[in-house]
Amino acid sequence: MSTLGIIGSGAMGTVIARLAVGSGIPVVMSNSRGPESLADLVADLGPLATAGTVEQASQAGEFVLMALPVTAYRSVPAAPLRGRTLLDTSNYYPIREGRIEELDSEKLTTSELIQQHFDGVHLVKAFNGILAHHIALLARPSGHRDRSAVAIAGNHAPAKTGASALIDTIGFDTVDVGSLAESWRIEPETSAYTWLYMADQDTAFEDRAEAPGAPLSAAALRAALVNVERVRVAERTF
Repeated sequence: MSTLGIIGSGAMGTVIARLAVGSGIPVVMSNSRGPESLADLVADLGPLATAGTVEQASQAGEFVLMALPVTAYRSVPAAPLRGRTLLDTSNYYPIREGRIEELDSEKLTTSELIQQHFDGVHLVKAFNGILAHHIALLARPSGHRDRSAVAIAGNHAPAKTGASALIDTIGFDTVDVGSLAESWRIEPETSAYTWLYMADQDTAFEDRAEAPGAPLSAAALRAALVNVERVRVAERTF
């Protein structure tokens, strides 16, 4: 597996970087504050991790993970990513980002909106429906009886195949929900979003950051996705 570029050094970017280097995949970490701000993190991640600019992370390998708030994607240049696969972990939270008309009107899903900025880039929505601490808790080797799955969506079949191989390497099976237009199925507040990975699925929203995790097989995730109802985005309160 080639080097993985990571844009964003928060909880999500860091936990996936840790799984990647643990699986023998070199990573190039980046954030908006510059490589010097990542010295302690890459030292902790070990010799397979280096720090770079966003542009350097974008060009580090075939796959790049973007773990940023949804409104920050415009700060990432599209040109260095052209021809590559971009794994998009973002979610739309109006309480954090403010209201976005294209999303509230449901003209576009979050990843469809982001894809418009990244012309020539193969965007695959991934890891948005599971909390960062559950990724760390639930990653398992391929074939493990407690292997969990995460949902992906995208418009480019080869990109999804490659993304699935990467995700498999770092510890998860994948379930393909279809195109980016279908990615509403795994957006916030649907029945397939984050709570499926909690040991207690009645966990209150405010307690989710500390909620114990539970394995979710590909078959269980696939079954849960069958009955997902679309959330009226403009009516969302968080």
